[in-house]
Amino acid sequence: MPPRTEKTTALRVAVLADSDTRWKWGALTARRLTAGASGTSAQRVEISGLLLRGRATPTPRQLAEVGDVGIDADRVREVTAVEFLHTVRDEGYDVVVLALVGGAVQAMLHGLAALRLPARPAVVTGYVGVVYEKLADGLLLRHGADVVLANSRHDAQRFRAVYEGVGADASAVTEAALPFLGGEPHRPQEGRDTVVFAAQPSVPASRADRTYLLRRLVEHARLHPNREVLLKLRSKPGEHTTHIEELPYQRLAERLPGGLPPNFRLVYGHMGEVLDRTDLLVTVSSTAALESLHRRVPTAILTDLGVREALGNHHFIGSGLLTSWDHLDGGHRPEPDGEWLAGQGVAADGTYATAYDNARTRVEALLAAARLPDLAPYYTPATAPGYLPGILARHHLAPDGHPLPGTDRPRETGGVRGAVRDAVREAARGAYRQGVQRVAPVIRRMGEL
Repeated sequence: MPPRTEKTTALRVAVLADSDTRWKWGALTARRLTAGASGTSAQRVEISGLLLRGRATPTPRQLAEVGDVGIDADRVREVTAVEFLHTVRDEGYDVVVLALVGGAVQAMLHGLAALRLPARPAVVTGYVGVVYEKLADGLLLRHGADVVLANSRHDAQRFRAVYEGVGADASAVTEAALPFLGGEPHRPQEGRDTVVFAAQPSVPASRADRTYLLRRLVEHARLHPNREVLLKLRSKPGEHTTHIEELPYQRLAERLPGGLPPNFRLVYGHMGEVLDRTDLLVTVSSTAALESLHRRVPTAILTDLGVREALGNHHFIGSGLLTSWDHLDGGHRPEPDGEWLAGQGVAADGTYATAYDNARTRVEALLAAARLPDLAPYYTPATAPGYLPGILARHHLAPDGHPLPGTDRPRETGGVRGAVRDAVREAARGAYRQGVQRVAPVIRRMGEL
């Protein structure tokens, strides 16, 4: 990679993501961290979009429905982990945003370290939303990045405590906010009464629980025939998101006795556009609740299935938002607790414009450094010899971070062989999705007999 000089005309940023939601987070984070590019010699910012190939690689439709992230979908390309490392080596990026699951972040950190670049890029990572599970595991897999973004003051405090508790450097933890917040504050409109249920791919997980939630939503629509009731879905059957969806609500709705009332609809698209017409947002624990709170849309977190870590709604203890369908059917509208809200990074008090100032300053300092220190993740072959090699191998990397033998060759992108390879890959991905959504549930049911 060529060193940054006064002749540099652009600040070059690469965003590597492995799902639709993390793509949204990574692209918007890159934009917020480089807004103005002040303090650097760059006159403009060039952001490259890269999708890590895997089960959740977003489709063109999913990319389009993410909304405006400042990068055209047709300028986003799919890569393997090894191809990504080659790209970083050859393209001379200044900043790399790793919008990935924890294991993939760890693999890329070791892969980047193994490149031994004379002037490496600043590496940024973080989380899409609130962190309510696998706190230690996910954080330690992200350790080693120059910046580990926390979406709230609450998360920043927890992140530092975890790193310091294992004797790891916690200086990378940087408080910011959710990067995809925006839109106008909620304003009730005469004649409009819209309730939106924000569905999640894997919460709850069982057919019985998902059918229950769908049935209560439909019953709510029947109880209030003048109210528009929307089921906001993340993906269509066969598409994957950040989490696997084995039981799509679309399939369950097709089998619901009595059919669907006329004031009930299934909707897709950008969450921000749906919130534009929402008067009550209902969910179990979706990040959509934080988008809703930022815009001061009345928001309800369901307790019908319990308040449990497995559901993620335990994160909202103390929020004032926990309620049930029975109460919502009766007209109850929860009011958020102000102190709880202030610690959650939703910036409902109007401070969102400055939420990324500290993170932006930190990135600028990294870019201004004559040379960045070598990447030093907490996990190494010496500290985690029974854990790290398996994580790296999943991305075709050896324990020292170098590509495994046979994976370092350039991939065929054209001609008959390239076409065959792409066809086989798409067939394999399709088979995987069919297995997840159709075969696996059947096998599980058979096992319960």
